[in-house]
Amino acid sequence: MRARLMVVVVLLNLLAAAISGAVIIHKARTATEVETAASMAVVEPLVAETLQALQDAPLSGLFRTLSLRFQGLRHVRVTLLEAGNRPVADGARREGPRRAPAWFARLIAPPAHRHEVPLVLRGTRIGTALVTAEPSDEIDEVWGYALALFLTGLALSLAMLAILFVAFGRVLSPLAQLAAGLTRLEQQDYGARVDRPDTRELAVIAARFNHLAETLGAARAANLRLHRRVLTAEEDERRRTALELHDEFGPCLFALEANSSSIARIAATLDEPARARLIQRTDDIAAIVTRVQTINRTLLNRLRPAGLGQVPLSRCLELLVREAARHHPETVVEGRFSSLKAGYGDLVDLTVYRCVQEGLTNALRHAGASRVTAAVADEEGGLRLSIDDDGSGMGAGTGEVRGEGRGLPGMRERVEALGGRLALVPREPGTSLRITLPAGPETQEEDAP
Repeated sequence: MRARLMVVVVLLNLLAAAISGAVIIHKARTATEVETAASMAVVEPLVAETLQALQDAPLSGLFRTLSLRFQGLRHVRVTLLEAGNRPVADGARREGPRRAPAWFARLIAPPAHRHEVPLVLRGTRIGTALVTAEPSDEIDEVWGYALALFLTGLALSLAMLAILFVAFGRVLSPLAQLAAGLTRLEQQDYGARVDRPDTRELAVIAARFNHLAETLGAARAANLRLHRRVLTAEEDERRRTALELHDEFGPCLFALEANSSSIARIAATLDEPARARLIQRTDDIAAIVTRVQTINRTLLNRLRPAGLGQVPLSRCLELLVREAARHHPETVVEGRFSSLKAGYGDLVDLTVYRCVQEGLTNALRHAGASRVTAAVADEEGGLRLSIDDDGSGMGAGTGEVRGEGRGLPGMRERVEALGGRLALVPREPGTSLRITLPAGPETQEEDAP
């Protein structure tokens, strides 16, 4: 905006300079015409007066006297010719080089005028005075005035432009602050505020912006609190479900397994073929019970990771990586969790665990990678999580972002509920999942119901 305003001011100055130049040229041209005409009108009376005064002078002295008198005239040149039209003397003054440039002289100079004044002495024509308009000295004077006026106007214009540049900068600086504040709001930084400027209209805009930022910050804080409560309630429900599966479903499966073993022992005392059929059935029951126990353990681990909150977080993540590597022997799965504390609070620990779990699952199932690396680091009070793979990349050949199913939105909801950020970043080759989580007190505290 400041640049556009400066361009407008420069254009106005150029327009004013053009108009002023046109007026100066018009006035100078008119003045030069008047001065030249007046000088040419003086020649004839001067010739008559000189001839009258020098009736008895010799011709050479007469011509010399006329030449000297003509040299005092301005704006004309007088050339003296004898009776045979041979030049005798030039009545023009000998001047230095012209100061005005040729283009300026062409604009100012009036149309060329020339006339002859006969030299008659005692009734006999002794020669001719050839009078030619010569406005160069007047043009030089006008050029000097115009140049001084131009330099003065240029200096004043540059000073005015410098003052306006600074003034526009001070007046428009609140708009730059407002643009920077809007950028921060776009980046979900609702702590952005702008100073109240002196201009009343801009002060109203600044006040509205600060109120908007405050309202958005309060709404986001309330939304985060609600998300944390939802996550807490969800994890509580998962914990209760896992406890019921462990306390109720587990003993029932153990009882089935015990009864199957008891039936097998009883069957061993029977005669064939009843013994073989019963042992076959008990083996089938035992296999089904083992399968259900495996599924039950898997469900328990999904509902509530075993040991989370009781053993260090890094140990839980290492076990998770080891389990993923065991199920996908064709892929190299690595984990780097050495710099972590024992724990960061129930919600943060669960979020980190779930994100690593879901990120590994996406990379191993959909990326076609030969190597997957999961890393969680504690940096400046926050947690940085990354899962890198060397697979097919983001939306290879489909135009869609790989992993954008139910898992990635779920991870994003968990991360944003704790005030963190999640991003999928393309790399060569593969994809990188980047997550940042604050690990301060506000993310570790439990919201009261």
